[in-house]
Amino acid sequence: MKKFVAALALSLLVLAQPARAQSILRDAETEAMFADMSQPLILAAGLSPKDVRVILINDESINAFVVGGQTVYVHSGLVNAADNANQVQGVIAHELGHIADGHVLLQAEGVRPALGIMLLSMVLGVAAIAAGSAEGGAGIIAAGQQVAQSKFLAFTRVQEATADATAAKFLETAGVSGKGFLQFFKKLQSLEYRAGYTNIDPFAQSHPLSGQRVATLTETLVQSPAWNKPFDPALEIRFQRVRAKLIGFVGDPPRTLNAYPAENQSIYAHYARAYAYHKAGYPEKANAEADALIAVAPHDPYFLEVKGQILLESGKPFEALAPLREATKATNFQPLIATSFGHALIATEDPANYLEAEKVLRQAVSRDYENPFAWYQLGTVYDLRGDKARAMLATAERASLSGDARTAAFSARAAMGALPQNSVDWIRAQDIAVASQNALDDSKGGRRR
Repeated sequence: MKKFVAALALSLLVLAQPARAQSILRDAETEAMFADMSQPLILAAGLSPKDVRVILINDESINAFVVGGQTVYVHSGLVNAADNANQVQGVIAHELGHIADGHVLLQAEGVRPALGIMLLSMVLGVAAIAAGSAEGGAGIIAAGQQVAQSKFLAFTRVQEATADATAAKFLETAGVSGKGFLQFFKKLQSLEYRAGYTNIDPFAQSHPLSGQRVATLTETLVQSPAWNKPFDPALEIRFQRVRAKLIGFVGDPPRTLNAYPAENQSIYAHYARAYAYHKAGYPEKANAEADALIAVAPHDPYFLEVKGQILLESGKPFEALAPLREATKATNFQPLIATSFGHALIATEDPANYLEAEKVLRQAVSRDYENPFAWYQLGTVYDLRGDKARAMLATAERASLSGDARTAAFSARAAMGALPQNSVDWIRAQDIAVASQNALDDSKGGRRR
């Protein structure tokens, strides 16, 4: 009985949470573009750009979501499907509407009454079964589930419509045109039509239908003083660059090369082909595409970054040093690029480069703590330089970020045993050891239950 209740409750709660995507995609150029395109909207929402993050998720579905806090998750499929930067701005404005309106915190208000209906129907159904009417009891339970689900979906549709309206306000306050917002809903409507979804039951959806959203928002967006404001051409170029490199990075190489054939000599095509060739295992062709980019803009840090990445991952770390060093300096030691540079320094296997690698990687993790790969590289260079204690501490940091509580606890305790007691690093190791052990104990307790 209890297991059945838990299963029903879980099935309802799953509706309240967007599906978790497979992995986060981190890229310096992409994160800088997201930060700049979202900043006016974040300010319009009354939030701080320092506290809000827009994160790219490797998922081909067209979606974006928030799950708590002030982080907006955007699927790679949405970026690929968008025609321009303004469309993505509209989606970000919508997600900021969820944050500003406190929708994640209010989810319990939608779950509670629906769960109450579900539990009541289950009690009545079980009573009917106990009285000898198995078919009638099952019917009561099934009907209760359907009513509960419908009630919750009605709640989420209201939240989505509210977020749309709030997004329109943010766009107007920020002086950003809502044309892209409307264009994107029309695109979704077209995709729904082409997929054959012509007889969708609007009451069985978690979101209002795209056509309904277009009809509701059009008048508000058109009347905004920002409606006819031109798009930022520089931001649009940056978006198309990011979109092209993303297609090259996550897409199937043959499809990418078909979409960006050799006769296409645009920056976007060179970007996409560089990643596609590199992914397909053609380093010389990938390197040639990177050279074509650098020929257009010799000091563009992101072109230099891709050049260095291709060389490094093709087994040429010495050759990768110059472009990665310049890219690191040009971006004022952007942590992701600096991590690649530190990696290249270590990969040379030249002890003369290890001190510089340590300095670069220490700076990277100080500015971007949640970077497991940077911690891994820092632990490697600590070990190479004979600093076993801090190598263990770096391992503990990486394991903690990756959710490996067992390794984090073991490594942190090992670091504590070799570090000066009560030093900054010792205290940090102690914090990780305690937190990781608590996580392990909670896990063991959960299994016992």
